[in-house]
Amino acid sequence: MPTLVDIFIPCFVDQLFPHTAMNMVKVLEAVGCEVHYNANQTCCGQPAYNAGYKTESCDVARKFLTDFPTEQERYIVSPSASCIGMVRNTYADLFEGTPDAGRYHGVQRRAFELTEFLVDVMGITSIPRAQLNGKYTYHDSCAALRECGIREAPRQLLDAVAGLERLEMAETETCCGFGGTFAVKFEAISVAMAEQKVEHALATGADYLISTDTSCLMHLDAYIRREQKPIKTLHIADVLASGW
Repeated sequence: MPTLVDIFIPCFVDQLFPHTAMNMVKVLEAVGCEVHYNANQTCCGQPAYNAGYKTESCDVARKFLTDFPTEQERYIVSPSASCIGMVRNTYADLFEGTPDAGRYHGVQRRAFELTEFLVDVMGITSIPRAQLNGKYTYHDSCAALRECGIREAPRQLLDAVAGLERLEMAETETCCGFGGTFAVKFEAISVAMAEQKVEHALATGADYLISTDTSCLMHLDAYIRREQKPIKTLHIADVLASGW
């Protein structure tokens, strides 16, 4: 029997990195999942919540609960630890003690970021046909590490990719400086943090800078492109889907 999965594609992935979403589907199907996509899905509500619009965020989050009904009992998998962290943790602030608490708990226990789903739920630590030649360094996004407790799963999967060698950078757990609206409100600080992260990555001699979150990678890639630095950013789903 295939493992039943609902995929949640964050709004910025849908609009800016659709290939990453498709690659996640490719990987999930390759490991025996039956993938379902609800075209009515939109956003988890995080942008509004982080900007201080709790009421508006709650409206969006309630739609998320409707889009992924508890009675379906399918895993919810996303290529974004940031969005999963919002659903898993911040929804408690929105729904505890409300009539939607039961629905929230049902969604909370089924929501996973891609790599933790593969490793911790399915017990898969390698995608056999994945291949990418070069050296990589890994960026621990704040959401993945601090909100979801994800650290080893992505490294296990990446280390099993044929042709790929890991080089850990200094301060890999330090924030990249994106932080959503933080990058807009505190541009100078945000850019300085991106510079520090990229310089640490370059110091390893890696060809690729890889992470679980396209939001971090989008921020870092903007700095890399502007400064014409010799390193390429990749989402882990794109790496796991490469070479086959």
